[in-house]
Amino acid sequence: MTSTTQVETLQPGHFDPERHYYPRALNASLHPLVASFLRMSTARMVSRYCHLHPSTDRATLEEVLGTAPKHLHWSGSDVFNVSTEAGVKLKYIVETNSCPSGQKSFPPSDDAEEGGYRRLIERTFLPLIRKRLRKHPEDELIVLFDKNAMEASGYAQVIANTTERPVHLVPCLRSDPERFLEVRDRELYVKVADETRRVACAFRYVTQRPWTRLPIDLRTPVLNPIVACLAGGRNKITGSKAYELFNAAFRERGLEIRTPESFLNVRKAEVPLLFQRLGGRAVVKVPYLNAGQGIYTIVDQAELDAFMEKDHPYDAFIVQQLVGNFPWSSSSSHGKVFHIGTVPDKQERVYVFDMRMMVSWQDHEYRPVAMYARRARLPVTSAPPEGSDSWTVLGTNLSKRVTDEQWDTEPSRLLMMDRKDFQQLGLGLDDLIDAYIQAVMANRAIDDLAQQLKKRGGGLKRDLFRSLVDDAELLSEIREDAPAPSKGSTP
Repeated sequence: MTSTTQVETLQPGHFDPERHYYPRALNASLHPLVASFLRMSTARMVSRYCHLHPSTDRATLEEVLGTAPKHLHWSGSDVFNVSTEAGVKLKYIVETNSCPSGQKSFPPSDDAEEGGYRRLIERTFLPLIRKRLRKHPEDELIVLFDKNAMEASGYAQVIANTTERPVHLVPCLRSDPERFLEVRDRELYVKVADETRRVACAFRYVTQRPWTRLPIDLRTPVLNPIVACLAGGRNKITGSKAYELFNAAFRERGLEIRTPESFLNVRKAEVPLLFQRLGGRAVVKVPYLNAGQGIYTIVDQAELDAFMEKDHPYDAFIVQQLVGNFPWSSSSSHGKVFHIGTVPDKQERVYVFDMRMMVSWQDHEYRPVAMYARRARLPVTSAPPEGSDSWTVLGTNLSKRVTDEQWDTEPSRLLMMDRKDFQQLGLGLDDLIDAYIQAVMANRAIDDLAQQLKKRGGGLKRDLFRSLVDDAELLSEIREDAPAPSKGSTP
């Protein structure tokens, strides 16, 4: 197991699938429909989507799928499979992650044991760094991580194999971000073997408030850079703003990112008012946390009271319509939507699930990389859960925080895209195409906003960012060209 307290150097020529995949994934066969989806050309996907959505302008969709990003080259969107009151099935984007998990849960789709790891490194990461490697062949290659060592080490090993160079797997700690890293004149350096060496390029799997550990104005190439996190990849408020801006530009041409109705920059005292506005059901989110942290599903007064009594680290929240079972979903301005859920099992139980759709820019277009689904702990009920936390029926995230620097997971609720699990989701090819296009549009929207937030010289346009996110605590955390002062442990 990879340690979070030391740097590990991985040499070329090795890849141990048992280290980088869940055992279930190694012993599973990809479902034929999912395999067919992965092989499907973008042109065929566009044709099918436009056939089913005749208001969509084909040339516009092709332009969205074929425009190279500048900052967010790889992302994973969490997608709800929902229905309207009229029975219309939709895909809702819940959030988009700038360094998503998924490879360890996705059965390799070809004979190569590296599977999606190699696909992402070869087609997305290496094209971005070749010029830098030629210019600075003596510099180091690193993979930064703070959790999910299984996947971070998989990426590090594949980078070593494809570049035929050693790669350092470097813990990037919240408690001590400078232990193994140093920034000099906007260049990143790694501390290894009693030396401090300049970094040529970095692959980043740092998920927890990464702007507190890496400056936004680095000259060292990083996949993905911090501005992508601030623009929506790790910030739910700016993510929602990015989706709104995208929809305003593209809705008339038949493209729209579909999300739950959201209220942004909400102060704690305002939450009860919006709770009532949404029919006594709501989701409240701390916008800058992830892995299931800071999300409160509220279906009754007791859960609202518990939220109001809790101390929170930030000033701003997001309040969203709650998507549950039809009788107890929020009443939004567009009516109710509810979870379609899994196919009923032998006990006729239906579970809420979400699907992670991982996409990246590859060569000249966006392509799907990996997928998996996660179900809630308890099945859906006809009435709101009583006497228990509604999160047990609605929450799907698998991560569990053990300490500030350690994480565990609950793989028993993982639903893979294999022959056994996929049929439980009730999804077809059109559902996968729809989820893929929603994920690409979300990536495009965040990248567009990131381009607007970044100064030409590399820094953050703080006045513009402050106009989008009214949270002084968050602004105080963002590093530019110097380490941020220590603020103690993360809440």
